[in-house]
Amino acid sequence: MANFIEYLKETKGEMKHVSWPTRDQVIAYTTIVILVSLLTAALLGAFDALFTSLLEKYLLS
Repeated sequence: MANFIEYLKETKGEMKHVSWPTRDQVIAYTTIVILVSLLTAALLGAFDALFTSLLEKYLLS
């Protein structure tokens, strides 16, 4: 149990050294992640539609 308490104390001390992002940075990074995710989903959807139509046209006719 003493090791666990020591671990918690050391963790608390290390957390003081963490450089936390500002609110504006969090908003900007979150926006970037959402936009990149939407772009990736759109590209994957477009490729899926393209390959599906090609398969239906040339292989499944």
